[in-house]
Amino acid sequence: MVSVRDVFSRPLNPLNVARMDKLTTHQAQDDARNEDILIWVNGTLKPKAQAMVSVYDSGFMLGDGIWEGLRLYDGRWSFLDLHLDRLFEAALAIDLNIGMDRAALRRAIADTQQANGMVSDAHCRLMVTRGLKSRPFQHPALSVSGPTVVILMEHSRPSIRRPIRLATVPHQRGLPMTQDPKLNSHSKLNCILACIAAEKAGADEALMLDVHGFVNTTNACNFFIVRRGEVWTSTGDYCMNGITRGKVIEICRKAGIPVYERNFSLVDTYGADEAFLTGTFGAQTPVGDIDGRKIGTGQMGPVTERILQLYKAMVTA
Repeated sequence: MVSVRDVFSRPLNPLNVARMDKLTTHQAQDDARNEDILIWVNGTLKPKAQAMVSVYDSGFMLGDGIWEGLRLYDGRWSFLDLHLDRLFEAALAIDLNIGMDRAALRRAIADTQQANGMVSDAHCRLMVTRGLKSRPFQHPALSVSGPTVVILMEHSRPSIRRPIRLATVPHQRGLPMTQDPKLNSHSKLNCILACIAAEKAGADEALMLDVHGFVNTTNACNFFIVRRGEVWTSTGDYCMNGITRGKVIEICRKAGIPVYERNFSLVDTYGADEAFLTGTFGAQTPVGDIDGRKIGTGQMGPVTERILQLYKAMVTA
């Protein structure tokens, strides 16, 4: 029988190594401490090789779960209350009882952070699924054991070595009556397929359009352009309304930078002076190339740089 530790110690598949050489918006420096992390699983801190869920878990079997990504700066989890707001709102939307209140979740996050000796440059994946199924079928009534809650933290410092390259793909973020793109669910296959399409086109990440053909988001991040000193992002109707996205809009308004949530096309995008992505992990990541077209100088532009500095000041204040 192959142990979990054996799996972690296996040589990497050459195909996977080639993929790892590609740049992603979640590119991070290697950190040996992550081999010894403790992961919170339903109230117990477990070593990485022992942190497991059942093959009958709703999240594994059906993608039936919700999650949040958190970022630790100087001892504080940035915008933690907003992330918990979104988690509980998502749980309400899918009729999932998390089984813990906000205070209990905050304590569990703090306990996991302390157990791993993390003070800054850490990323947390907080995951909640509908729990164990009695049989391998989709009906929620078959989830009989209550939720599965996992808190996974890694030492993680972003290491984006160049601006991101995007490729427009045919995959869209759907209408709310199919799968609401505002729901941070475990069901990410649509975005994964978009990412695969972008990779096959030689890009790092996918630029996704909305159902009307307007520029929307990427497979993992929110998307902004800068034109003549104005910052544009999508209307937000067909994308995850990211917390970092909202903070960038707030920063622009406070700093007197014109910012608009609006429809815009690929023509507007190709002619932009700057473009950048936003997300909890990478904050603001510059985009240098879209569909083989250089955006501006191909490097981080002055408006993006200013927003980045203002964001750093906000999260460390």
